[in-house]
Amino acid sequence: MSTTVPVTAASAEPSTAADSAQFGALVRAHRLRIGLTQRELADLSTISVRAIRDLEQGKARRPRTDTIRLIADALRLGPRARAALEAAAQQGRCAGAAGGLFDGEPPAPPTALHGLTGREAEAGVLVRELGSGSERLVNVVGLSGAGKTRLALEAANRLYAAGLPVLWHAFPGAPRDYLAAADAGPAERLVAELVAYLFEAGPGDEGRLPAQPVGDRPVLLVLDGAPERAPRCDRLTRLLREFPGLRLLVTSEHPWGLPGERPFLLGPLEVPVEGAAESAAVGLFLDHARRVRPEFAPSGGELADVVRVCARLDGHPVALAAAASWLAVCDLPALRRSVDADPAALLDHLAGGDGGRRFREGLQRGLRRLTDGQRALLADLCTAPGDGAGADGSGDGRGDGCGNGSGDGFGLDEIVALTGRGLPESGRMVRDLLIAGVIRAGHEAGRSRFRVLHLVRAFHRSAEGAPPAALAAAGH
Repeated sequence: MSTTVPVTAASAEPSTAADSAQFGALVRAHRLRIGLTQRELADLSTISVRAIRDLEQGKARRPRTDTIRLIADALRLGPRARAALEAAAQQGRCAGAAGGLFDGEPPAPPTALHGLTGREAEAGVLVRELGSGSERLVNVVGLSGAGKTRLALEAANRLYAAGLPVLWHAFPGAPRDYLAAADAGPAERLVAELVAYLFEAGPGDEGRLPAQPVGDRPVLLVLDGAPERAPRCDRLTRLLREFPGLRLLVTSEHPWGLPGERPFLLGPLEVPVEGAAESAAVGLFLDHARRVRPEFAPSGGELADVVRVCARLDGHPVALAAAASWLAVCDLPALRRSVDADPAALLDHLAGGDGGRRFREGLQRGLRRLTDGQRALLADLCTAPGDGAGADGSGDGRGDGCGNGSGDGFGLDEIVALTGRGLPESGRMVRDLLIAGVIRAGHEAGRSRFRVLHLVRAFHRSAEGAPPAALAAAGH
């Protein structure tokens, strides 16, 4: 939809009233009035001939403010003609942003098949940051199966309920445990153009922005299961600059390391603390257990076994779901004994699926990203007692039943003593281990403590005591 913009007699000779509302038509009329070619206007304005041509042909309807100023200066427009040109540019943005895409029901995210367990705080932070626009590029990072897609679904649906249109794109290999939104037509085409612009090679340094813009209005673009290869920084920067209302929510295994990126580390679910039986991990395990055994209601010793299983599986959602599925063919004590002996043994769901395989492959990719020094540190931590493992690292001891074993993890000061490196470098090493997903953080009683995942210890033992580099090499 367009509205005619008043144009003075001195400003142009547009062919029709409708043409006078278009920025490109105005530019062309002004240029012809003073006898300039497109090349001459390009030279005077320092804007490329291609950009001038695209503007005049209506292929680019979102000129930047400095572009408008440069063109107006080159055309030597007076105050009224300049104001008319700026108004036409603004109308072009608004008309292009609508373009039928946001008319009526705005594009919606997929619908989750299962409820969200234990991620209320994380979802609240994402909604606040993206809803307010205080963060425009949030990358939810974590191991495969940690629940990144489910968290992104929750945040996207809450933002959609608050009136924010949502564009969703799932890369190949991303889990699709949801009901996809109905065919959105223009929205799907726009998403395809945005993804191609960011990740695919194109002509020129910046390429051509998608033909159908989102304009200045707030809109959320979700990139689920994004590749480790970061998008082109120049194109991402241009996209965020040209579309000030655009916010990106990304899920991936590793941060991109781009300017303005806000890495959001998503670890496993909360596991029970000593003497407690309630936690997000226990709640999720019970939900999955009751899908195969609806009457399942553990108490007393059985509940202690559930707590033990959840702690030994580190609260990892995929591992909890897989372990609970085995209750269809074994009892709880047998499940606990199996998890005590090897917490990685039941990573594969009884009903099949590739969750266990994706977790293993994700862990291997995370280990490959570590430096030799970081792998050596992880090897030292894996062979040290604690975190529910026996002194020999076998994991046979029951410990306190809450994953604390003979110790309560390690702190940054202990890493400094272990590595002999300074505090800043040791802190960065710990952060890299967190990003790789091989350790988890806990903040209790004002202290920050870190623990190697039992699943990582198990994989370390499966490599016959070799350093984690051997496990990383297994992924090649």
